[in-house]
Amino acid sequence: MLRRRALLALLASSALANTAQGGAPLQIVATIGQIADLASRLAGERAVVRALMGEGVDPHTYRQTRADVLTLRRADLVLAVGLWLEAQLVDLLTALATEKPVLLLAERLPPERLLAHPDFPGKFDPHVWMDVALWSELVPILEVELARLDPADAAGYRERARAYRAELAALERYVRRVLATVPPERRVLVTAHDAFGYFGRAYGFEVHGIQGLSTESEAGLAEIERLVRLIVERRIGAVFVESSVAERNVRALVEGAAARGHEVRIGGQLFSDAMDAPGTYEGTYVGMIDHNVTVIARALGGEAPPRGMNGRLATVG
Repeated sequence: MLRRRALLALLASSALANTAQGGAPLQIVATIGQIADLASRLAGERAVVRALMGEGVDPHTYRQTRADVLTLRRADLVLAVGLWLEAQLVDLLTALATEKPVLLLAERLPPERLLAHPDFPGKFDPHVWMDVALWSELVPILEVELARLDPADAAGYRERARAYRAELAALERYVRRVLATVPPERRVLVTAHDAFGYFGRAYGFEVHGIQGLSTESEAGLAEIERLVRLIVERRIGAVFVESSVAERNVRALVEGAAARGHEVRIGGQLFSDAMDAPGTYEGTYVGMIDHNVTVIARALGGEAPPRGMNGRLATVG
C-alpha cells in the first residue's frame, strides 16, 4: 500500500509535464521490445514508440527508474505483456491505469489459449511471443485500441495490421518448414529458463528450462543434476544460452555432462525475454524468431539457411 501511494504521488508530481497532444503523433511506451516492435508496425508514422527495456534486459526483475515513471506519465498509451511478466512494475501499471489507457496485451487472449503456470493455480505463462500464430492474435487487439485513440487513421491502422499479419503468416510457414527438418528424437530444447513453453507446444518440441517461468526462481542443484541426467541419457547434443539470462547454469550442464562422459555443446544464444539491439534485424520480432529458429534447427540436426528466412541474419553456425 505504501509503495502504491508513493507511485501515485510521483505520478501526480509529474502531471505538469504532460502536455496536450493536439495533432502531434501518439506517444506510446511499451515495456519490452517485442511489444514496441508490434506497436511500431501498426502505428507507422502516427506514433512515437519507445520501449522501457532494451537488449539483454530481464523483464522479470526490471524495476522502474524515476525517468521511466516520467516517460510513462507522458504517454498516451502504455503497453505491457501482463500475466506477471513485468512483476516489479505491476503497482506502477495499476496506478497509471487510473488515468490513461494501459493495455496488458497477453491478458486479452482467451485463457484457453494460454499455458497454465506450473506452480501457481490461476496464473499463466507470459511468454506468448514464442508462438508466432498466437502472437499474431494480438495484432487486431492493438489495432482496435490504436483506432480508438486516433480514429482519423482507422483505415491506416487496419491496412498496416493486415500487412503485418500476412508477414507473420509467412514467418510461421518458415518456422514450421525449418523445424520439421529436425529429427523427431532430437526435438528436445534445453535452455536457461522456461521461456519456450509456447514454442514447444506450437512446434512439437520437448522443452526444459533450468530456471522456472521467472528468472527470479533459483536453479537448485537437484534440478541441474536432473537435467544433466536427461542430457546424458537422451544423448542430447546441444543446449542453449539466452541473451537476457546469465550463462553459468547452462555451462554447469555442459560440465556436468562432460563429467559423465558425454559431450554436449552450447548450440548458440537465443533471444527469449529480450530482442537484439534496436536498429538490427534481430532487434525486430520477425528477426528474433528467425534467429531463434535458425539457431535451434541447425544445432539440433535440422536444416536452415545460415542467414535465415530473409537472408538478413548474421551468419549462424
